[in-house]
This record gives sequence, C-alpha cells and structure tokens, in this order.
Amino acid sequence: MFIARLRRTAPKLANAADLAVRFARMLRDQSSEPVADWLAAARSSVLKRFAAGLQRDVAGIENAIALPWSTGPAEGEISRLKTIKRQMYGRAGFELLRQRVLNAV
Repeated sequence: MFIARLRRTAPKLANAADLAVRFARMLRDQSSEPVADWLAAARSSVLKRFAAGLQRDVAGIENAIALPWSTGPAEGEISRLKTIKRQMYGRAGFELLRQRVLNAV
C-alpha cells in the first residue's frame, strides 16, 4: 500500500525503480535487450548520471551480459586473503601469515 502510494505521488522515483529493476534483470538473466535502449531510457530519468557513467564502458557491459565469464572466484580469493591479512596485522611476522594463508581452506 505504501509503495503503491509512493509510486503514484513520485512518478520519477517509480520510473527510476523500474529502470533499476530492468538493468538488474538484464545483468542477472543475461537478457537480449539492447543496452543502448536501456541507456536511452535512463538518460531521460533521474538516473542520467548513472547512465552517463555506464555509457563510458558500453562494450564492457555488453560483454558482461553476453559472455559466461566472471571474476567472482578471483574476487573471492582476494577477499579471503585480505581478511586473513587484516586479522594478522601487527601480531606476527611474515612466516606466520604465510602459514595461515597456505593452511586456510
């Protein structure tokens, strides 16, 4: 009820929410909808600055949608190593840090 009333009273906000959902769906479902169409719609909304930023790397966005590769596994490893490093900061030398990294699963 609140959301429906908010969407009626703030149509620009409702449009931005619809565009955000559309963009997320494009990425998640690897949609065949052209990115250029979404960018054109976003440029005439409150998301125009976001769209301008995305416009600078349209090829990257199209590749993210079309190609099956992801940097997720590498990012996960980097995050895991940074967590171990932060836990060890100031507590021990390099050898102990090395052992924790090598033994962590």
